[in-house]
Amino acid sequence: MSPSRRLWRNRNHPAYWAFIVHRVSGLALAAFIPLHFWALGQALTGEATLQGFVVWTDNPVVKIAEFGLVVALAAHLAGGARLLMLEFLPWRDWQKSLFAASVAASVGAGLLFALNLG
Repeated sequence: MSPSRRLWRNRNHPAYWAFIVHRVSGLALAAFIPLHFWALGQALTGEATLQGFVVWTDNPVVKIAEFGLVVALAAHLAGGARLLMLEFLPWRDWQKSLFAASVAASVGAGLLFALNLG
């Protein structure tokens, strides 16, 4: 088997995709932190500035971004739990299904958040 074919086969494994989801969600959360601190800083500049920011957050694009943030947080949490299980528990075949369960739990958490917005 050629090296490039072997590399592609490894990239098509569920564990590889779990790795990618965990890394991308971590990067998304890291990118969100400065924005979060900036938003909290609006409270320090005065009530009117904070109120203007709160009104801006009613924008539908912001609501969609909040949904994405909740899904990223849930995905990162599930990926971290998966890594802990891989580290501390003996390997079993059913652990392959944990990735699918973590994806379902992440999307479910995001949907619960989205349904609660209305």
